[in-house]
Amino acid sequence: MFILEDTNSIANHFLAELRNKTLQNDRLKFRRNLERLGEVMAYEVSKTFDFEETLVSTPLGIKNSKLMVEQPILIAVLRAALPFYQGFLNFFDQADTAFIGAYRKEEKEGGDLGIEIEYLYQATPDINNKNLILIDPMLATGKSVVKTIENLLLIGKPKEIHIVSVIAAPEGIELIKNSIKIPHKLWLCSLDEFLNDQSYIIPGLGDAGDLSFGNKI
Repeated sequence: MFILEDTNSIANHFLAELRNKTLQNDRLKFRRNLERLGEVMAYEVSKTFDFEETLVSTPLGIKNSKLMVEQPILIAVLRAALPFYQGFLNFFDQADTAFIGAYRKEEKEGGDLGIEIEYLYQATPDINNKNLILIDPMLATGKSVVKTIENLLLIGKPKEIHIVSVIAAPEGIELIKNSIKIPHKLWLCSLDEFLNDQSYIIPGLGDAGDLSFGNKI
C-alpha cells in the first residue's frame, strides 16, 4: 500500500487545503486541489507500468526514450471522483475511461443503521488484460469499491487494479483486503483514523462530492 503523505512533498499542501474548513468555501480551489492530487498520484502509479525503449526523432538527431507500452483504463466513480479523475486524465491523456454510477444508501435494518451501495450505471471499454485505475477520492467503508470491482469482473478479467483514493479509513482498507482476490494495489494520499457512526472518515474532510458540486437532496 502506497501512502503519499508518508513522504514530505508539496502535495501535503494540497491535502491540507482540502481539509481546511475555511478554504473549503472556495469550490474552485477545492476541485483544483483534487485535480492536482490526481496528477501527483497518476505520476506515482505510472512508475509501476511496463515501458519499452523507443526511438524519437528530434530536429537534430535521434533520442532513445523509454515510453509506456500501453495506457491504463481510468475508472471514475461518479460524482465525487470527477475533479480527482481529471488529474489522472491530464497525465494519461490517451487513456480510455469507464464511468460508474454508485452512491451510498442508508437503510435501517433491525434497528441498526447500515450503509448499502446503490449501483445504477456502468459504461466501460474492454477491460480484459488491462491495467485499471479505479478513482474514488474517499475510501470510507470500501463497499462502493468492492461493488464496482465485482461488477467489472462480470464483463472481463483485468491484468491488475490500482485503487486510488485521497483519504481512506482503516475499515475500508480491511474490507478490500478481505474481499478482493484478484491482483490489486492501494494508492492513498492519506490514511485517517476511523469511521464515525454515519460512516464518514475522521478527521477526513467532509463530503467531497458536496464540496465540489453543491449539496445534494
